[in-house]
Parts: sequence; structure tokens; C-alpha cells
Amino acid sequence: MAYLKLRAGLMRVHDGDPAPKKGEPEDKPLFASSDPRDRILFAMVVFALAYVLIAGRLVVLGFTTDAPTIARLTAADSVSAARPDLVDRNGEILATDIRTASLYAEPRRILDVDEAIELLSSVMPSLNTPQTRNYLASDAGFVWLKREITPDQKRRIHNLGLPGIGFVDENRRFYPGGPTASHFLGHVNIDNEGIAGMEKFVDGEGLADLQAFGFANKERSLEPVPLSLDLRVQHVVRDELTKAMERYKAVAAVGIVLNVHTGEVLGMSSLPDYDPNDPALALQPDRLNRATAGVFEMGSVFKSFNTAMALDSGEIGLGDSFDASKPLRVRGNTITDFHGKHRVLTVPEIFIYSSNIGSAKMAEKVGVPGQKAFFKKVGMTDKLPGQLPEMARPMLPPRWDELTSMTIAFGHGIGVTPMHTAVAAAALMNGGKLIPPSFVPRSRKEAEKLAKQVISPETSDQMRYLFRLNCERGSGRRAEVPGYRVGGKTGTAEKIVNGRYVGNKRFNSFLSAFPIEDPQYVVLIVIDEPKPEEGQYSATAGLNAAPTVAAVIRRIAPMLGVTPRFDMDSNTLLVSY
Repeated sequence: MAYLKLRAGLMRVHDGDPAPKKGEPEDKPLFASSDPRDRILFAMVVFALAYVLIAGRLVVLGFTTDAPTIARLTAADSVSAARPDLVDRNGEILATDIRTASLYAEPRRILDVDEAIELLSSVMPSLNTPQTRNYLASDAGFVWLKREITPDQKRRIHNLGLPGIGFVDENRRFYPGGPTASHFLGHVNIDNEGIAGMEKFVDGEGLADLQAFGFANKERSLEPVPLSLDLRVQHVVRDELTKAMERYKAVAAVGIVLNVHTGEVLGMSSLPDYDPNDPALALQPDRLNRATAGVFEMGSVFKSFNTAMALDSGEIGLGDSFDASKPLRVRGNTITDFHGKHRVLTVPEIFIYSSNIGSAKMAEKVGVPGQKAFFKKVGMTDKLPGQLPEMARPMLPPRWDELTSMTIAFGHGIGVTPMHTAVAAAALMNGGKLIPPSFVPRSRKEAEKLAKQVISPETSDQMRYLFRLNCERGSGRRAEVPGYRVGGKTGTAEKIVNGRYVGNKRFNSFLSAFPIEDPQYVVLIVIDEPKPEEGQYSATAGLNAAPTVAAVIRRIAPMLGVTPRFDMDSNTLLVSY
């Protein structure tokens, strides 16, 4: 409008229009100067401003991102989220981020689909598929072709010079130890999000929120997250389990090392395991984390808890005896001993000879209500608390009656995880305090705040005595390690096949603690379906699980600072009660 008014005023002047009469409103042009040079200058300024506006608009349009590029930038942001390093209790790196490249395409910019397919497949044959062709021939703005390619693949594809083909740098999770601590650490998905193990726990503790708000990306460093794991101990446990599986031709194995005063898990291995650098392997059925997610009838190691229950009830003392001379018949069922002594047995003899009959009679004297209450108190009826997401609930009997109570006394009729067993055993050894397991570092002072007194210190002393007695004179003799005073209990549980217990498939375990005069660590070893070695007629836990415990303790005790002592004989350790 201003420009039109200016033109109208100029036309009136040039056409010789008469000036308005006095008193009439004057229709002045916007620029009323009588000097022609001023009017020309004004016109020049107007045209200059117009050109500046047009040029500015062209610059803005030149920097405006189109839809494909926006999609690419969004993808880059979504995969650039960083994760903190996971380190063991000594600062050794267990999991870290490395930079890698992913291949993408912008189909709208592909000039020749066939040529693009041919050239890409010369570097990566896996891309020569109908699916890739459909991607490149589509009208999509952005598609992923391959996530996490190698530097060599990136270089070779870059040298092809294909329009519409590009790369996005992203973070990839790397586990330097491979399968060493796979079930402990867990793994991440393709977008670097934790989906199992402690990786998932870290996300749940706020990392996912930091990533969502942009506070965890490649430009920002995150503090490492320390775990309770001791990489040295973990390596030993896995190594000895691997050897045991090969030696005894077993189908699986579990190992746990637990600090009895803090509940920290220093080592946890479940074989077969997997390499978290290739997390697809975790989907195989036999790669289950048997330590915390597997539920089993643990067999005679449960006599440890049955005996502690009986002693702590006040109904039974170490000097009491029970008749185990003949099988026990209950409602048409018969309870026998594997290697029966066929005589009256004292409580210590019931423990070291692993008498089912004697254990059942001890449970009978305590009663079903007392047994239920005790097993709940030591955590055997509930899911364990802890940071690790893969924690299974126990399988309790649908009918907890007198017969069930007797079978539970020797480890049948109730299913728990090996971690349940190790945690409850720590309470038997540390003075009677049940401490929930921890997969991150925890001080003894912090553990004391969480501890619950579940048995008396006197009962704990008695259980340490029985554990040591069993390694001196009972089924745990092969767990002996000179200088380190091991105590423990064997367990040989028959497995159920097609609803029936079978004698040739066993779930063997050895539950131990050391040094037994002042226990610091619980070590639990489980060997699933071991076979007899050449020259042996049997494959009981005393023949395979116990020596595996000895091999583990022999190697980890010096690492953990446990001083060997050779000045303590049986008379010193086996205090009379």
C-alpha cells in the first residue's frame, strides 16, 4: 500500500494536477519532498529492503532440513544414548560403550536400486535380499539397512560413493570378558537399552530417564557403576564349573560365592552360559540363569536347614538320638536311607551320614506349623529381594502336611533357587542373621541395618560344628583344603522325569563355608546330572560337587585375603556341645 500511495503522488505531480484548494484536506503522498533526488533515494531504499528480504528467505530455505534428514537426525539421537561402565569391586571394566557405525538409506535419493543392491552386496552379501530391495524401492524417507557394522565395512561402502546411503555413529555395548559374567551382567538390545541382568537394573535406577531427557549421550560421561562381583573370583568359579562339567559329563552347573556378613555376591556362574556380545544366544532354553531364575529340589543340603530348625526350636539337642534302624512308612509311602546305618543315630550322625529317616523324624517332632514358620523366616517361601531382575519364586507344596514336612526335611517337596540356599546358609554361619543378597557393593554396617535374626547365635555355632564335622568324618571329606578349614553339607537329589523320581538322574550340590571357625564366605556348587567317573560305581555329590568346592576355595581363598592356618586341629575346631 505504501508503494501504491507513493506512485499515486508522483503521478499527480507529473500530470500537472491542480493543488488542492485552501481548507480542503490534502492527499499528500507518503514521501512529499519536493527534491527529486530524495524521492529517488527513497525508492532505492525500498527496493533494497525487498531484495534483502528475498535473499534472507532463500538462505533460510537452504538450511531447512527435509523429512529424510530429520528422520536420520532423529535416529542418530535415539542411538547415541550412552551407558555407564559396569566395573567389578576392584574397578575392572566388565561392560563399556564403544563407538560403531550403522548403515542407513534414504530411498527417495537412490538413483538406481539394482545398482545400489549389487554394490552393497559386494561388501555385505547379507544385504542381497528381497527385503533390502523392497526397502530401497520404497518411498520412505529413512530406513536402517544394517546396525553395527565393522570399520572395514564402513570404509568399503563409503568408497562406493552411493547417493542416498549413509552412516550413523552410535554406541555399542561391549563386554571384554565375553561369557565370564554373562548372567550377572545381563545384556542390552540393539538400541543400547538394558534388558537383562544388572544392565536392566541400571536402567531402572534412573539411566532410562536420563537418556529420555538427553542427559546421557556421547558428549557426556557417566560415572561407572560398581558391582559386588570380584572378577577374579568369578573367573575361578566359571573355570572350575567348566572343568567339572567336562569331567563328570554333566548337563549344567551352578556356582555361587557369597559374603556371609554383607550378603554381597562375589561370584555367580550358571553353565551353559552365553556371550552378551551376541545376546541372541541368551534365548536358547539351556542358557537359563539357574542360580537365581532356576527352581530346584535341592536334596540333602536342606538337612542343614532342617537341623538348624530342630536345634533352634529347643525341642531337640545335639545329644538327642532317633531310631533309623528301619524304613519309615507314612500313609503308604516309605522313607529310606541311601547308605543306612540301620541303628539309632545321634543328631550329628544323622547330619554326617545324611539320614533321611532321622531328618524326617526330627521334622515330625518340630511339627508342620513350626517347619512352615521356620522356612518362611529363613526366606525359603518368598522371592528373594535384590537388584538382579531374574529372581524366581520358590515352588511350595500345594498341600503342606505331615508327609510333605518329612520329605522337605531332606530336600524333596519344595523347590527353591540355589541363591535361596546360599543366602539361608549364610544365616546359619554368621551368627543367625538373614541378610538379603546384594549385587552391588555393601558395607557390613549397611548390611546390619537389613539383617534379621532368624536363629540364635548358639544354633549358628552348632551348625558350624556340624558343617566341620561333616568335612572331617562325613560325606564332605573331599571338600577339604589344607589350611582353610572348610565345612559343608552334600546334597544328592533324584530328579523327576515324567512325574516320577529316577535314580540315574541326579541334581548334586555341596553347600559350604570357610574358614569354619569364623566363616566369611559361603560357596555353593551344583552339578546337574553328573555321570560316574571311570572306576566309580556312583555319582553322588561327595564324589563331584565336594571336590569342585575344594578346587574353588583353594584358588579364591588367597585372592580374598583369607590367611591359611595349619595350627588348628580337629580338637580345636570340633568343640563339644
